[in-house]
Amino acid sequence: MTASGAGTPGSSTGIRLNAPAPGWAISADVVVVGSGVAGLTVALRCAAAGAKVTVVTKAHLDDGSTRWAQGGIAAALGEGDTPGQHLDDTLVAGVGLCDENAVRTLVSEGPGAVRRLIATGARFDSDPDTGEVLLTREGGHHRDRIAHAGGDATGAEVSRALIEAVREARTARDGGPQLELIENALVLDLLEDAEGRTAGVTLHVMGEGRRDGVGAVHAPAVVLATGGMGQVFSSTTNPPVSTGDGVALALRAGAEVSDIEFVQFHPTVLWLGPDAEGQQPLVSEAVRGEGAHLVDADGVRFMVGQHELAELAPRDIVTKGIMRRMQETGAAHMFLDARHFGARMWERRFPTILAACRAHGIDPVTGLIPVAPAAHYASGGVRTDLHGRTTVPGLYACGEVACTGVHGANRLASNSLLEGLVFAERIADDVIGALAGRGAGPVHPVVPEPGGAPLLASEARYEVQRIMSAGAGVLRSAESLTAAAGALERLHTAAVEAYDREGKTAEPCVETWEATNLSLVARVLVAAARRREETRGCHWREDRPERDDRQWRRHLVVRLTPHRTLDVRSTGGQDFPPVRGARADG
Repeated sequence: MTASGAGTPGSSTGIRLNAPAPGWAISADVVVVGSGVAGLTVALRCAAAGAKVTVVTKAHLDDGSTRWAQGGIAAALGEGDTPGQHLDDTLVAGVGLCDENAVRTLVSEGPGAVRRLIATGARFDSDPDTGEVLLTREGGHHRDRIAHAGGDATGAEVSRALIEAVREARTARDGGPQLELIENALVLDLLEDAEGRTAGVTLHVMGEGRRDGVGAVHAPAVVLATGGMGQVFSSTTNPPVSTGDGVALALRAGAEVSDIEFVQFHPTVLWLGPDAEGQQPLVSEAVRGEGAHLVDADGVRFMVGQHELAELAPRDIVTKGIMRRMQETGAAHMFLDARHFGARMWERRFPTILAACRAHGIDPVTGLIPVAPAAHYASGGVRTDLHGRTTVPGLYACGEVACTGVHGANRLASNSLLEGLVFAERIADDVIGALAGRGAGPVHPVVPEPGGAPLLASEARYEVQRIMSAGAGVLRSAESLTAAAGALERLHTAAVEAYDREGKTAEPCVETWEATNLSLVARVLVAAARRREETRGCHWREDRPERDDRQWRRHLVVRLTPHRTLDVRSTGGQDFPPVRGARADG
């Protein structure tokens, strides 16, 4: 299912965001877009090999999605656990759509990658007597294999360690830093040379950055590590910066995206009321891993009997269980009961979640925690091979923005940080090899003229979110998806027609660029979800409630055409091996 990595020179759509021409430019060997675990791991490994690296990040260095990861990082580190067992659990969660070679790469290289992260300076919770890393369990895992830090602050600790390493790398080299950082910068579009090869990116630096306005970084290799696209929905665990910018850039550059219909809705997000929008506090799966129970208003543990692992079933099963119970009872949310933990365990193991609950007037030590599903993680993204190469030469993708084939139809809990680590290392090695083969010398990008495709007004962001939450959220059907597709197309068509007829477009700025990116990503997601006429993993079609392995055990691949339309195709079903351990209930 993965991309060939060879790419097709000249495959760009010719579509780019409407923006001024770059007013400044710098050069690098590789530009990394994003400052989470994936981006910083690539940057550090490339810089250590002698490459000149520029890291572009949308906000501050520590404002990416990684620091919000609570639960931990999964790897076969414990006694009796093996990569093979981790592989089996991942394949089951992916419901027949995982690329087994990608998963095998993840689980076999994962333990070493985690140990290298520890050597970099990440401090995981450990046994005070033996010094061994403490491991816990989350949904879909049959072994305790989740390493955590600060109780429930794993992402923050991973981010801290990598940022500290980046700062050291920027000052450690004689003759100036090999690693340059541009903060408060929104990436716009890919630059190409006259032969259609990657030649850098354009970006807009906001007021607090080192450079103002639109500029460019010229480089023969670009690594997208921009994180997720959760802001396409009204309610999400993702930070405000997660607006699908990397996926949108890749589509405009001519790259393929795959499995984008599989958006994982985290089952236990703190319910803040019926009108709550934007980023919502996550109640980590690790809370259930430590023994918390899901209950309804009458105290009934409704997940018991629905799956052998009850509350620790894979996330799509738990999310469906919660939604079904909400429908049956007419309730707006369910509850987590962890009162039996006691104050000491809450304060030691889950201090971040405890503080978030108390900030909203909820005390989990003495009361129930109201929870409901919210958009959490994109299992699909920019299609890559096992070295992170996309179908555009010189363009790589890593982390949540990528579709490596690891997650299939549903991500196994805590595999995301591991994926970022493992494939970032593989990308860095490939980039270094490509640079050595290329030899010295600057790239010569085709400099874009001012202007570009029409932009949506900034307020369209909220319209897109409402459309997606209503029609393409946890519960989907042909009717809801058709309505969503029609509403999104009307937004898009109105902007295009105004531009083509009168040359009018919204003013180029961060808000309109983000709204336009969200609109494109939403259109692609809905197009794929309409095509997949079955229920599989985290894609739940109410009108097609059964999994259909005969027709739909295949991937959907989407491209943007030069005519601004979407080309959706499916891979053939014959290239898939027999389903291994897939659940009968889908």
